[in-house]
Amino acid sequence: MTSGNWPDLAGRIEGESHILPIRVYYEDTDFAGHVYHANYLKFCERGRSDFIRLGLGIDHQSLAAAKMGEPGVFVVRHIEIDYLKPAQVDEVLEVVTRCAHIGGASLVLAQEVRRGETVVARARVTVVLVSSTASRSELARLFAARLNGSLTSARKGICEQPDLPGLGRRQARAANG
Repeated sequence: MTSGNWPDLAGRIEGESHILPIRVYYEDTDFAGHVYHANYLKFCERGRSDFIRLGLGIDHQSLAAAKMGEPGVFVVRHIEIDYLKPAQVDEVLEVVTRCAHIGGASLVLAQEVRRGETVVARARVTVVLVSSTASRSELARLFAARLNGSLTSARKGICEQPDLPGLGRRQARAANG
């Protein structure tokens, strides 16, 4: 295990967004030389994980090991993805993640995979905090406490954008957890 300091390994926070650079390798592509569609989901998962770690200050191992209170894990409840342009081997992409909404025990994250200024894929993901030992109301209370405790003043605004464009009332309520 390397003990060196790798400040950029998990990307960076710029304003209210987390940006994770991704190099496209041959293993990421299909027979036509374009990024295979499922790999965009992997890229977005890395962006989400690092957004939660850097942007919200919540690391998954501490969360699962109950170091932050009740044990819990984030699971994907819903995902929508649009593939807009192809990406190819050797290109450097950036996964840009921002918080669109905080629900009771859920987050709605808006993500874009970009090549420079060009958006090649766009995703909207709802993740939910679950636990085998806590009720939904307990999780909502613990989730709020964890967020309030982990967000420094510099990160407070990172998840205060309750926008769900294009969603009806019923869908917005469902996304709110």
